[in-house]
Amino acid sequence: MRRRTPLSAATIALGVLVFALVAPSAATALTGSQNVQVSAEAGGTPPPPATTAAPSAAPSTAATPAPTATRAAAKQGASTRAADRPSRSLTAGRVNLAFTGDFIGYAMLDRRTGEVVASRNATQTSSTESMIKVWLVADHLRRAAESGQTVTSSELSQASAAIRHSDDRAAQALYLAGGGNEVVQRMIDICGLTDTTLFDQWWSRTQMSPRDAVRLAQCVADGTAAGPQWTGWVLSEMRQVTGSTAADEQFATTGGGRWGIIDGVPDTLARTLAIKNGWTAIGADGNWHLNCLAISDDWIMNVMTRYPVDNGLQYGADVCADVARQLVTPPQT
Repeated sequence: MRRRTPLSAATIALGVLVFALVAPSAATALTGSQNVQVSAEAGGTPPPPATTAAPSAAPSTAATPAPTATRAAAKQGASTRAADRPSRSLTAGRVNLAFTGDFIGYAMLDRRTGEVVASRNATQTSSTESMIKVWLVADHLRRAAESGQTVTSSELSQASAAIRHSDDRAAQALYLAGGGNEVVQRMIDICGLTDTTLFDQWWSRTQMSPRDAVRLAQCVADGTAAGPQWTGWVLSEMRQVTGSTAADEQFATTGGGRWGIIDGVPDTLARTLAIKNGWTAIGADGNWHLNCLAISDDWIMNVMTRYPVDNGLQYGADVCADVARQLVTPPQT
């Protein structure tokens, strides 16, 4: 099977595009390892402040939905808290990377103001890989609550494994239980994704852009994806993702996923970050398809990459960390 020949590393200056989450914009490709500079550009009116679901205790056993809980109520309570937080997360300017590969794009949302800082190619797509597992879990739990069904301890263990350990078998079971293609279509419809396309009966090959990845994470964070009963639990599981990029922590159907953006932010913030990464070495194109997704109280960030398999898993983790390091303003002391 033909593999792409790795290109020599070069510094890429990724310009930023500031836009509203609902406003599509033109994209400029960043491929290979050429020296590329993309100028900043403003577009659209930022949307209303993003919201966060009210924290809830993580159920440890089977649970039934709270009859008085509503999605709107969860969002409203969080909106008040978000408005009280100072906004100081986004860094204007360029992200400078030494990157070898076919694709690198990112997007970052300020959850208080709705402002997004993104690479100019933030509407271009790549495969989600395991990053989409957070939706498979959230969709399953929300639908159970909405239909009044009890989530069994076995289902909850399965959902936990899909997020914490990136368990492919657990994710596949949730995907099939939810209707296969229908699960991904619901994600597109419910979360308002405009750049995303499903791949027939193959969740990991869903095509998504960095812009839509941020929308998906916002959908999880604001309580829409999992609903008021389960949002706190899903975010808690995302904070307990385990494992490194080390070979002895990567297996056929599970793998260590606590790396990337979380390594590019201060330790105090890393401890509270909710994350879900996706990573697969694809033989068909000789590339790692590696994506990093993170949710903090103040911002949401996504980085999507494709680069030669020979560069290794840690290479992509370091790229995600480098982007985060340049975008997140250190806390004032």
